[in-house]
Amino acid sequence: MPLPLTFDVIIAGCGPTGAMLAAELRRHDVRVLVLEKDTEPASFVRIVGLHIRSIELMAMRGLLERVLERGRRRPAAGFFAAITKPVPEGLDSAHAYLLGIPQPVIVDLLENHAITLGAQVRRGCTVAGFAQDDNGVTIALADGEQLRTRYLVGCDGARSTVRKLLGVGFPGEPARTETLMGEMAVGVPPEEIAATVAEVRETHQRFWLRPAGAGRYTVVVPAAGVSDRARPPTLEDFQHRLRAVAGTDFGVHSPRWLSRFGDATRLADRYRVGRVLLAGDAAHIHPPIGGQGLNLGVQDAFNLGWKLAAQIRGWAPATLLDTYQAERHPVAADVLDNTRAQMELLSPEPGPRAVRRLLTDLMDLNEVNRRLLEKITAIGIRYDFGAGPDLLGRRLRDIKIKQGHLYDLLHRGRGLLLDRTGRLTVGGWSDRVDHLADPTAELEAPGVLLRPDGHVAWIGDDQQDLNGQLGRWFGRPAT
Repeated sequence: MPLPLTFDVIIAGCGPTGAMLAAELRRHDVRVLVLEKDTEPASFVRIVGLHIRSIELMAMRGLLERVLERGRRRPAAGFFAAITKPVPEGLDSAHAYLLGIPQPVIVDLLENHAITLGAQVRRGCTVAGFAQDDNGVTIALADGEQLRTRYLVGCDGARSTVRKLLGVGFPGEPARTETLMGEMAVGVPPEEIAATVAEVRETHQRFWLRPAGAGRYTVVVPAAGVSDRARPPTLEDFQHRLRAVAGTDFGVHSPRWLSRFGDATRLADRYRVGRVLLAGDAAHIHPPIGGQGLNLGVQDAFNLGWKLAAQIRGWAPATLLDTYQAERHPVAADVLDNTRAQMELLSPEPGPRAVRRLLTDLMDLNEVNRRLLEKITAIGIRYDFGAGPDLLGRRLRDIKIKQGHLYDLLHRGRGLLLDRTGRLTVGGWSDRVDHLADPTAELEAPGVLLRPDGHVAWIGDDQQDLNGQLGRWFGRPAT
């Protein structure tokens, strides 16, 4: 006889994806437990970049000010294959910048946010097995304890135990190249570093030293081959490769953190099998070029959270949870393709170098530069909601409304009807969808229905048509 249901959702992995998902579920009063195999948070301080869409998500949930306090804004440019171009004109966002922030800081912020909302986090816990039935999932931990939940979500990284136990295929390409990356002090003047880097980058795009503040540099250099990534690199590895590629090791010393990454590229066959789902690196891996990995996982969680909560609260339409894979799997496939292309453009071979020169010229056209930036920063995503205006299926920017800014109305994770006509209503869906009548809203449409993730689900002024879309995304109206 199965154990009694103790939780609605158990999440394996308390990285950015798992923590964001836990917070999104708790907004809808879902009972959440997060299991994290590491007993302590990661100690190394690697800087990651929050792209425009992830920054928008933070604003939608009232987290932006806390995140901005701990990060550093940088221009939204130079992401695609590290080709240096200015910020393109016409970016459709009120948050058109990159936010550099230490990875442990963003993980800590999101984890504490989830805990504040009521999520439980248990460290030092590893999923060893599970079995699902029609009513839930029984999970066996490595220490022999058993837990019972309605749903299990694997956010446990590239080597996901949940994905392997689930038997989901993870096709793609193994790593062909490897790159060393770390932060350390240097022993030569900045002018010498700049001159050497400029010369080496004429032929080696996977090489750079960039100032990290306080006399330290972020160092990136190609490795000699593909090694066991479980073995962390040493300072001697960096010194050896720097001398081999640049003819000098720049006197590097006193490393703060050292890591290695490869260009393995894989995408899970399925994101859901019954009551078990995958998100983040458990569902997709790719080279870090363009800085999309953390962002892609957080955006997975944002897409999944409200849908899974709707399923648990009992108002989800029959196909709502299936839209998670239908929407996010193609997005990940596109990210994998653009990172494959970027890695080719970093090759020192004559052919890829010629293509890189051609693309560099084409990116002088603002439309090309903007299109590639929208791809990297995820603000160009359009989900397939059927025929309609171009805005349908896209996210809506943080427009001005009479109460301030649109995203301030999305903090609770509910849907929103933005009505410029004053004639529309959400009727029996008012327990799931908010309504703002505002003829002054900066919106070139009479009305729009936003899902909790900010994507436009309907555009128009016909109440009957609106009711159909309310039912499509938010289930039956309350009686």
